[in-house]
Amino acid sequence: MAVISYKCPNCDGELVFHPATQKYKCEYCASAFSQEELEKMKPATEEEEKISGPSGEGYAQQGSQGNAQRGSREDVRQGGQEHTRQSQGAGGQQGSEAEEGVIYNCPSCGAEIVTDKTTAATFCYYCHNPVVLSGRVSGEFLPDKIIPFTIDKKQATEKFLAYVHRKKFVPKAFFNKQQIEKISGVYFPYWMADMDMKGFLQAEGKNFRVWRSGDTEYTETKVYHVERGGSIHLEDITKNALKKNSLKLAEGVLPYDVGKVQKFHMGYLSGFLAEKRDLERQDLQSEVAADAKKFGERLLKDTAGGYSQLSVRSCQMQTERENWDYIMLPVWTVTYKGRDGKMYYYSMNGQNGKVYGELPVDGAKVWTLGLILFAVVFLLGLLGGWML
Repeated sequence: MAVISYKCPNCDGELVFHPATQKYKCEYCASAFSQEELEKMKPATEEEEKISGPSGEGYAQQGSQGNAQRGSREDVRQGGQEHTRQSQGAGGQQGSEAEEGVIYNCPSCGAEIVTDKTTAATFCYYCHNPVVLSGRVSGEFLPDKIIPFTIDKKQATEKFLAYVHRKKFVPKAFFNKQQIEKISGVYFPYWMADMDMKGFLQAEGKNFRVWRSGDTEYTETKVYHVERGGSIHLEDITKNALKKNSLKLAEGVLPYDVGKVQKFHMGYLSGFLAEKRDLERQDLQSEVAADAKKFGERLLKDTAGGYSQLSVRSCQMQTERENWDYIMLPVWTVTYKGRDGKMYYYSMNGQNGKVYGELPVDGAKVWTLGLILFAVVFLLGLLGGWML
């Protein structure tokens, strides 16, 4: 599997995608390149680099081309660029839930990069060089589309601090420098479906009329049989495609403006983390179908106006066409393990800044405020009694 690092043609520094300018920026010489310019640059393969060294012709691609060998022992391929390590269960037996790490070599410094099986883009732990594991985003796992980050890390950090400061009982540890630096830009995998359906709805509608004559109040109820049918087109039904994601974290930042979607290019991943899907469309088919029926029923029901009350008796949906896209969406995220041992998540839409967060509560702050309020009320009570 190839390990790709995008290089500046001017100084051979690392290129990373810059959300503010939507260009690829060199952190060393400040050069910037558009997507079109990057695509015109010729990739230097490992063999070319062995002959000529870094030539500055665009981006460098290094790494072995074989697949990682999987087994219960450590398997090291001599002369290759990758191998795997897999933990064993009790008694040395490999279990179905064994943790597996795949190891690659950094194309800049040669250090080992340890990832799990869904990591698609990461950083070298030693030289901090951003790398893309191309095999994780190619072939059947090649995304169809991507929405690039438009909010950079500085903006994300400012929004994170503003959000946390509005929460009065968040632990102080959430404000320290080490915690703030944990904020990470991650491309998460999603499935996005469009559907054309034929729908038919039967419902019971009621209209009420109330009037009074003397001391008597009368109510008239008229009952109607209601039918609605028609063609329904639904777009962008979005579902998380990663098992290990917190569902709230992954879907709490939806929706995205899909009008800004781009054709996928691996360069967008440079400088960010990325995950490969491990949920297939068939795993989500029934869930998407249920959502489509719910949305379709709502649309048909909304066409039946003029009733005081409308109760759906039956609704059938027949799918005529569906289209699925594998898409990468940008999320800024921070995780925090509270004193109670629970993992808390903060996530932010990397396109529009929508925030979802579940933050810990500092019990000491709550008790302190409670005691202060109690003391104030008690003193006011004493003062009121003395004045009386």
